[in-house]
Amino acid sequence: MGELVPAQAGGAAGPRRAVAATAARGLSRFAETRGIPASRELLLDYDVIEAFCVAGLRGCASSTRGTYRSALYRLAMPVHGEPGQRATPFAGAKPPPPYSAAERAELAAIAAAQPDAARRRSALALVAFGIGAGLRPGELVALRGSDVSRRGRRVTVRVSGPAARVVPVAAGYAGRAWELGRHAGGDFVFRPGPAGRGYKNFVTNFAGALAADPAAPRLTVSRCRSSFICGHLAAGTPVAELLAITGIRQAESLARYARHVGGAPPKAALRAWDRRQQAR
Repeated sequence: MGELVPAQAGGAAGPRRAVAATAARGLSRFAETRGIPASRELLLDYDVIEAFCVAGLRGCASSTRGTYRSALYRLAMPVHGEPGQRATPFAGAKPPPPYSAAERAELAAIAAAQPDAARRRSALALVAFGIGAGLRPGELVALRGSDVSRRGRRVTVRVSGPAARVVPVAAGYAGRAWELGRHAGGDFVFRPGPAGRGYKNFVTNFAGALAADPAAPRLTVSRCRSSFICGHLAAGTPVAELLAITGIRQAESLARYARHVGGAPPKAALRAWDRRQQAR
């Protein structure tokens, strides 16, 4: 089992190696129950990996199954080369529900009540730019004060990265977003100063450590973004505009959020919108 994961699994150490090791252990146990010999060539056969991810991980989240498969595919490529078949598609993870108005108020109060100023500003940034602008974790981490602009009462955020765009901050969060950006200046808005910003759980770990009543709603980027998107769906924001400000490429992807909003466009209508755009 141990020999499945070389010293530099998939060309990287640290978290990626840990995931590869966990996936390899699971694959080895699965293969043993199926009577598959414990050789590197047989265990890392793409068909065996697929069987493990589809049948052996049944009940696991789609994201977990996809992560394990990617890790095992990286281990298999030096042995068997590129896979010769398309991987089995897993259903996309359902988006979390948006926060209710009461939950939003409670989260803002929790953020404002953090014991020190630096933690308080970062918690407020997560609320203001998460619920107010729908930023993804990496986008929030990269946000600088100079990316926040104001013209009259309208506050916008310039988002960099693969889904570069300009996002108007929701009215209820615009004032707070502007103040946070003005205070940060050219520095990062969220957790300024030296930090491991490339770590995928950088925001999650911060939010999980906030001082709060155990019964209070958990502050997560995914629910913040869901709240932003669902708010626009409820307000009837045109599809083209909503795609532009969220960085989502296909209208059909909005159907994952529309299930939480009464009167939102059905999946068939969103799919038809995509077809019309492709036909142009």
